[in-house]
Parts: sequence; C-alpha cells; structure tokens
Amino acid sequence: MSYTRVELEVVLADELKLAWTQDDSPSGSYTKRGLIWGYTEGWTLPQLIGLARRIVAECDADSGELPVLLAEYDKGGGVGAPVKNLIFAANGPKPELVLRDAVSNDIEIVKNGQHCLVYDQPLPAAGLTFGHLIEWWRAREGLEDQDDLTVGRSLHRRLIASLDGNEAEQLIFNVYSQRYGTYGFDIPALIPQVYLHYDPYTLRQRGTAIGPLARQRMDFLLLFSDRQRVVIELDGKQHYADGLGKADPSRYAEMMAEDRRLRLAGYEVYRFGGQELVGGGAKAMVGAFFDALQERMG
Repeated sequence: MSYTRVELEVVLADELKLAWTQDDSPSGSYTKRGLIWGYTEGWTLPQLIGLARRIVAECDADSGELPVLLAEYDKGGGVGAPVKNLIFAANGPKPELVLRDAVSNDIEIVKNGQHCLVYDQPLPAAGLTFGHLIEWWRAREGLEDQDDLTVGRSLHRRLIASLDGNEAEQLIFNVYSQRYGTYGFDIPALIPQVYLHYDPYTLRQRGTAIGPLARQRMDFLLLFSDRQRVVIELDGKQHYADGLGKADPSRYAEMMAEDRRLRLAGYEVYRFGGQELVGGGAKAMVGAFFDALQERMG
C-alpha cells in the first residue's frame, strides 16, 4: 500500500512480468485496486497464492498481513516441503545419483544422466505448466527460432519415449496431451516417470535382509501448485502378483503402505487398474477423469 499508482504499475508489469488482461491500457483511469484486478481477472486460487508468494519473496513484503494470510492458507493441507529436484522421463538405464550437498539437498547424476531429464529452473509457486516446460526445453535444445507448438511437439516425443512402449501409460499421456490443444499450454504439465526415491543397490547387492524401496518412480506427476501435487499410477500385474502371475499379498501391502505415506505427506494419489485401459471406452473414461480432476483442483 505504500506504492503510488505509477509505482505499482511498474512493479506489476516490469518486475512481476504480469500480462494485462483488459482491452484498454493499464495507464487509464484505474485505481490501485482496479489495476491489480485488471492484471489478475479470472485467476484461480493457486495462481493468486503463487503471486502472493512471489510478492513476499521478490518485493520484500515479508512483514504485514500477506505472510499471515499465506500461513493460514498453508494450514489447509497439501505438501509443505518445496520441490528441490525434478528428475523424470528416463528413456534408458537408471541414472546413478550422489548427494553432493546434504545440507541443501543438492544432488548430482554421476552416470546415465543422458537418459533422463532434469528440470533445473525454479519451480513456480502457481504450478508447473506445459508452457514452463516448453520454455525450458527450447533453451535446453537450442530451439530459440521455433514456435511453441513446434517445441511442444518435440518435447512430447521425448517424454513419450520414456514410457517404453507401455500402451496403457501412453494412452493416459496422449489423452492428457490433447488437453493442451483445448486449454492451451498454461495448464499443469503431465510429467512422466518422476523419481520419488533413489535406491543405489541392485537386487543382488541388497540381498534379502534389506527390502527394496516400495516405489522408486511415480508413473505421472501433476504440480497444480507448490502444495497441490497429484500422483497418477497405473497398476499392472507387477503391482499385485509375482513373476509367475500368482497373487502376492505382500507386494500389494507394500504398495498400499507407500500410498498412505504419500497421502500423509500431502500428495493426492489416483490409481488406474490396467484392465480399465483396455477397450473402446478407455480414452473417454480417462478424459472424464481429467475433466473432474481439473474442476476439483480449480
């Protein structure tokens, strides 16, 4: 509130890089309140929360009412810890990781890094959209002269390559990808094969005394905001049966225990049974699920 009307316009446009949403000019007869409304009309709650976090961090607004309101919002659930590492879409041998700095949780891929992707940009508080991934992919691959659609198609091909011919996972991924054509690139990106845990041992090295981590990778992750994280898993036979196809209660129990741990940490977990994705109605069913999820998450 200490900013003048002119100063506020500079902060919103130049420092926070907000896009003006109205037909006229922001330099018209707008009050400070009207100016903010003009930049944020139609925004969802996660977008507004993300802007609030940016203002606190970037505009030295760490005192006053705004941090108090954010703290009250954070009591409502979701994942409290920020995303520090996003390693995903491995299309080859498993990467080997080391913890380079345990204090800051700084990791380094020391082997097979060429087969996976690492999003190395700050993760926006308002969520990671496909548009964010396009900008990152454009810089990573040197595609500065390509438009968003061309870069997006290139990124899509690389992401789907990580699904290794799994038709059920490809169906989920392709149904969601069609939403970019309907809603644009500013919706949460469906990120495949995201590393959740890292187990440095092979089965032989681990032996029988120490059990494996229940889930090293998530099939898909959606970051609706810095707190709203949705995990999507596809359950094939390997989730509830042994190598001979016989029901394995202990394997199923490990999967359920890991789901509980994720939910208690604030994640939302949704599972598809492999049989659901067989037949002519599978695409419509997955599409209806994403419609309902989008409505629920705002």
